[in-house]
Amino acid sequence: MTTDVRKTSPLPALMALCLSLGAMFNVTTQTAEASPAMTRTQATAETLSGKQQAIPLIAAFMATSDMPNLNEALNQGLDAGLTISETREVLVQLYAYVGFPRSLNALNELMTVVQARKLRGIEDAPAREPGRGIPTGDDLLAVGKANQTTISGGLVKGPVFEFAPVINRFLQTHLFGDIFERDNLDWQSRELATVGALAATPGVESQLRSHMLASLRVGLGAAQLRQVIEVLKAHGDAQTAERANTALTQALAASGK
Repeated sequence: MTTDVRKTSPLPALMALCLSLGAMFNVTTQTAEASPAMTRTQATAETLSGKQQAIPLIAAFMATSDMPNLNEALNQGLDAGLTISETREVLVQLYAYVGFPRSLNALNELMTVVQARKLRGIEDAPAREPGRGIPTGDDLLAVGKANQTTISGGLVKGPVFEFAPVINRFLQTHLFGDIFERDNLDWQSRELATVGALAATPGVESQLRSHMLASLRVGLGAAQLRQVIEVLKAHGDAQTAERANTALTQALAASGK
């Protein structure tokens, strides 16, 4: 990998599966109504920032437990301006997609990187907790449902949720509530991280397509997502980039773009 990138519940697989089912496979949806969550989408740009380019690489190497390349990608992200908080949040969020063991290992690697940088005299922007409180109870469910609806493009419904309704409640209260309500990482960054991790994981192509569509919904443009593919191809591996390219092609066709 070169260095020019600078410019509690056992549900990880089910979380990704259910989002995919809700967004991609003809699950009945209703048009999403405007909500406060919509303000967290950003205007579409033509290119990714240096920070944004680093995120899918960090995620991909975390997902494959490639610690040497993860170490380098973490350094590149911090050099490009990612704060410790943003970088840490990427690794925390991805437990929902690649599991606690990889998340914990990656967080340990980030600690190592930050300490090594301090010894070299590099002071990175510090970590911070979310600036607003996370709702609880029924309020958390309502917020999570609104976030899920925005990101999935409609109210998520379908046979799997009728068969196991509790899984959607977990999705709404935990993934889209507890995690996506944390404001120390924006939604575009969260989707870039998820795309990077899923692209590096064989066998989850349907979920990857779902998150390519979600990336478009939160304001990432087709050109930016093609740039993700180029970054993964240049610094990751060919199969990861190919999976991402196939998923983007299918997502663009599904969205009419």
